[in-house]
Amino acid sequence: MKKILLAVCITLCAMMFFSCDRKGSSKPEIGITIYKYEDTFMSYVKNSIEKNAYNKAHITIVDSQNSQAIQNSQVDQFLATQKKAIAINPVDRAEAGLILEKAKAVNIPVVFFNREPYPEDMAKWDKVFYVGAKAEESGTMLGEIIAEYWKSHPEMDRNNDGILQYVMITGEPGHQDAELRSEYSVKALLDAGISIELLKEDTAYWERQRAVEVMDSFLARFGDRIEAVLCNNDDMALGAIESLRKAGYFTGSNFMPVAGVDATAPALQALAEGTLLGTVLNDAFNQGKATYDIAFALATGANPANAGWNVTDSKYIWVPYQKVTSDNYKNF
Repeated sequence: MKKILLAVCITLCAMMFFSCDRKGSSKPEIGITIYKYEDTFMSYVKNSIEKNAYNKAHITIVDSQNSQAIQNSQVDQFLATQKKAIAINPVDRAEAGLILEKAKAVNIPVVFFNREPYPEDMAKWDKVFYVGAKAEESGTMLGEIIAEYWKSHPEMDRNNDGILQYVMITGEPGHQDAELRSEYSVKALLDAGISIELLKEDTAYWERQRAVEVMDSFLARFGDRIEAVLCNNDDMALGAIESLRKAGYFTGSNFMPVAGVDATAPALQALAEGTLLGTVLNDAFNQGKATYDIAFALATGANPANAGWNVTDSKYIWVPYQKVTSDNYKNF
């Protein structure tokens, strides 16, 4: 509770500073809350928002520290200080409906980003938008990366049984991206005609160090039976690689196919080093740019449909994924 109160006080002080400093400015005030700054991918989205907003709008970006209570207080402050628009990367997508009702009551438009609210919540108002990527696409591409390697590298079948034995490291339980990436990566393997066996699935909550611990436990239980590691994001893939290194992998011909999602800078470095098999670009720059562009349009009374992005179903902006492997990683 003390931690939450301290975070809220810091947020309030920051907001008061920005409000006093900008009094009389003609640039719109936009409030933005991100579920957790420590998330590598979200740090890239934050940087993109800041870059695109530079000298165009006054933005206040705050860290919810993965606490819904903190985020609720931050949103309440944005509404109380009458921001022209707010952009929210929800801690819990189930809370989006309540947040939206508060914003609607004071007529302040909302852009949710990167964590999609439920469709029934998005349908509650015409001044709510969502910016993100279709998680099923990233899952499909993740599975395709593994499938392509399996078909071109028969040595991947360590026990020569014709079945791909794999482990899965997932993101936050109940998170839409985690569920869809897991589901569609497996579907892609099956669609490729590959017989598969899931040895074990466990969550690392998107975090690298937790993934090290999860992979340690997988290796202790299954050892050489593991033939591939599928991860819902790059931080967890890098954690798996760290664990595998300790077990003697990535030396000589002892390679383990590991794939993730996001195409973060550390993941691209792992591709260059030959430890990561592949990743899927989750386009942080364009997610951040689209989030800012739509929020700015709403804050200035412009039509979001004219903000330079394809708006689907009147309120969704989808940023496409791209496969990234050793063949093309230098492009990113």
